[in-house]
Amino acid sequence: MRLECSQAPMAELYDCETSHRIPFPDTSEGRRAAELLLPWLEHSATRYVANVTTSLYVLRLGDMLFPVTVNVNEYENSYVCSPFTHYITYAKEELYKLNHPLLESLLGRLLDGIGCLLKAGRMNQTVQVNNGLLSTNLYLKQVPAQLSEGLRMLQAAFPGHTILFRSLVPSLNADWIDALRLEGSRFVPSRQVYLYAAPNAKARWLIKRDRQLLSKNGYDVIAGDKLDVADIPRLKALYDLLYLEKHSRCNPWFTEAFFSQALLSGTLSIYALRHAATGRLDAVLGFYVKEGVMTTPVFGYDTSLPRELGLYRMLSAVLISLSEQNGWRLHESSGAPEFKRNRGAVPDIEYSAVLDAHLPWTRRLGWYVLDRLLNRIGVPLMRKWKL
Repeated sequence: MRLECSQAPMAELYDCETSHRIPFPDTSEGRRAAELLLPWLEHSATRYVANVTTSLYVLRLGDMLFPVTVNVNEYENSYVCSPFTHYITYAKEELYKLNHPLLESLLGRLLDGIGCLLKAGRMNQTVQVNNGLLSTNLYLKQVPAQLSEGLRMLQAAFPGHTILFRSLVPSLNADWIDALRLEGSRFVPSRQVYLYAAPNAKARWLIKRDRQLLSKNGYDVIAGDKLDVADIPRLKALYDLLYLEKHSRCNPWFTEAFFSQALLSGTLSIYALRHAATGRLDAVLGFYVKEGVMTTPVFGYDTSLPRELGLYRMLSAVLISLSEQNGWRLHESSGAPEFKRNRGAVPDIEYSAVLDAHLPWTRRLGWYVLDRLLNRIGVPLMRKWKL
């Protein structure tokens, strides 16, 4: 987020002991930021994301604030806070999508070997900047003039840590990528993501058909201000059914406290699908917007209901409608590539910027190997298999 103005130093790092000094602006955006960050600093990240253990900070660069996570090991953390989980544990789970047993076996063995190398190089000893512990971290368009100063400050505060920026996409974050490249970053691919673009005739027809399922199947779209605390356990359960039970336990385990904060403080915009006849909530999405770009870290539905009902299709249609009505560019994250392509999304490769030049070569070696392998092998595979 961006501040209005401040008399404080141009770069400063805050923790739970100094959080009262964070100069949140007296604006709606500033109040939302305070409602999000201050409870997390006070109570710890684990209260809100059960499979994340980390030290939380807030970094101020000029008039901008960035959440920061600091770790040493924590190899069991969700991938939103553990590079090892993202690049090794989760990657091995996803190999089945290649539908090529021999290649899956070879890559699995390769990942095991790289995993040993990465642990030996203490891969998870990282400072992650702009890490909101969500699947996708959005960035302000403007790169702060104090970026170099902030990086030097982080290196001094955490001299044995790699500095990491997740979720960088060339089509959205070119200025950040250029600035971080000048600072000596290497860019390690993380996944293929999808951005909604102007749909062609076929895509428009599919989206229209998806929207029609709402009335056909008797669902009402319910905004967050029509939900209450009694709905929170159901909202969490719907997310868990899709992201944790159907997909992977490497995804963040959002708690009821997370959903309560999102619903009551508006840190995420929550929408749900309620069945008119039964009154039951059967699907949920939660998104946030930063400078005209929206993304949806919460998405879920009752997977026990028949697939033919089309709950995923209905939720996606609601999301696209919200983006179009408000003129927001929709970042659809990863997953369901064929579905998203058919409805007008275009792929891009997401990267993590890794700053490790200040560390000994034994610490840099793992990232160097991962950089070369993913840029030379991983990205072509992601594009070929449309992962």
